[in-house]
Amino acid sequence: MHQTTLRLEQLLTEASNYITSNSLSQFDIKPSPDKWSKKEILGHLIDSAINNLQRFTEIQFSKKPYQVRSYEQDLLVKANAYQSADISELLNVWLALNTRIKEIIKQQTEVSLNYSLLLPNGEENDLRFLIDDYIDHLEHHLKQIMA
Repeated sequence: MHQTTLRLEQLLTEASNYITSNSLSQFDIKPSPDKWSKKEILGHLIDSAINNLQRFTEIQFSKKPYQVRSYEQDLLVKANAYQSADISELLNVWLALNTRIKEIIKQQTEVSLNYSLLLPNGEENDLRFLIDDYIDHLEHHLKQIMA
């Protein structure tokens, strides 16, 4: 997991540098009424971090296979009003959550990485997959923000 935590650290640094060094107005632009702005994408990444922090933590002590619950992405973005939030606040929350996630990842052992889980689609997998999937998802959306 050492490479995984390094990858996460690199993504956090790149995104933070990009967001703090670019015009704040660009983060408010919605490509269309039904598409998220870059600020809302960052808000979605906050929601993802919250949900995955809970998953990565709960799997440590829950009955296996751990049941991964899905969450309402669009509804959470709207309910949290990310479009009208301050980008600096969003960045700070996102960085803090991912710093905690990074520490949780560092604590994992070969045994815990193999903890069984059941995804919402019924597929069985393990904690290693869930962590890698989280980082891949994060990277995908950061590319959208930094485009």
